[in-house]
Amino acid sequence: MDFNLTEEQQLIQKTARDFARDHLRPGVIERDEKAEFPKEQIKMMGELGFLGMMIPEEFGGAGMDTISYCLAMEEIAKADASAAVVMSVNNSLVCALLYKYANENQKQKYLTKLASGELLGAFSLSEPQSGSDASNMRTFAKQDGDHYIINGTKNWVTNGISSDIVILMCMTEKDVGYKGISTFIVEKSFEGLSKGKKENKLGIRGSDTCELYFDDCKLPVENRIGEEGEGFKIALGTLDGGRVGIATQALGIAAESLERSVEYAKERKQFGKAIGQFGAIQSKLAQMAIHVDAARLLIHRAAKLKDEEKPFGKEAAMAKNFASKVAMDASTQCVQIFGGTGYMKETGVERLMRDAKITQIYEGTSEIQEMIIARALLEEK
Repeated sequence: MDFNLTEEQQLIQKTARDFARDHLRPGVIERDEKAEFPKEQIKMMGELGFLGMMIPEEFGGAGMDTISYCLAMEEIAKADASAAVVMSVNNSLVCALLYKYANENQKQKYLTKLASGELLGAFSLSEPQSGSDASNMRTFAKQDGDHYIINGTKNWVTNGISSDIVILMCMTEKDVGYKGISTFIVEKSFEGLSKGKKENKLGIRGSDTCELYFDDCKLPVENRIGEEGEGFKIALGTLDGGRVGIATQALGIAAESLERSVEYAKERKQFGKAIGQFGAIQSKLAQMAIHVDAARLLIHRAAKLKDEEKPFGKEAAMAKNFASKVAMDASTQCVQIFGGTGYMKETGVERLMRDAKITQIYEGTSEIQEMIIARALLEEK
């Protein structure tokens, strides 16, 4: 593997770093406290090409590789994990799914606007009774002529309030399990679709999460992606890429925790010298640095396999499982190094710890990632 970044990749990394410094870091603590969606910042990210990075230019995207996406995502997540998850969902789940599975008309109508940032997308798989057991769905779409009538409730929908388009997974045939799941493109303006209240979350408070309610929601047949019954296959084929995105979000949180810790260890003095001179602090910094680098290598390996169109499901699961643990550990140690100061909201350090936790839960819990890894190992010849 070549560890050197191309000139284009370095430029993308710098562009994302500069944008995060100038437009995301200012006000991030206040946005977190008020649970305020970074609307203007997301609009600017679209203009920079950050919302459809891996989509070809002919469909409104930036035409970049997955490594470039990870480099940009890490810089965004270091400054604001809420903006990073908006970026991840639109890139890895919405645009990637449409590019891989949608027909030409659907791509022209929806993908071009989503990849360019003109529209924002959401991905809806979970329901109140089904989390890790994603196939246990009750939301049902019944075909009626040239339309489907959809009824049911979806939850934990990231971008659920601010999005314009929702990629929906629901049942079209009952009593056949995952074989009855289909995929649809739902415009938020469709009659019969309403959104619940914004969830009051522990972390990533700047991104909005809500329930979606379908009450005889009428949807054109041409908005179905693929054939009936292909939805679970489409979901699984999309989530691997999503896990690379969330792993990179976790990496950004961990990398920010390390940088803040190093800075503070140089500045903070106790017993007549900088705390970075104490062995206990040095040990924490060293372990954080090792784990951050290891997480980055796992993520970039999965991204490279994806770019080479090789199987990367196991590697994506390994990257997400490890990076999310690193994010949780590094952010907790960062608060510990800052001591009482780190517990105060004005430093922004405690936010890192709160933002980190969700990376061990959404887009497949750490336990689900272990199942994926173990099954892949057992199936290898």
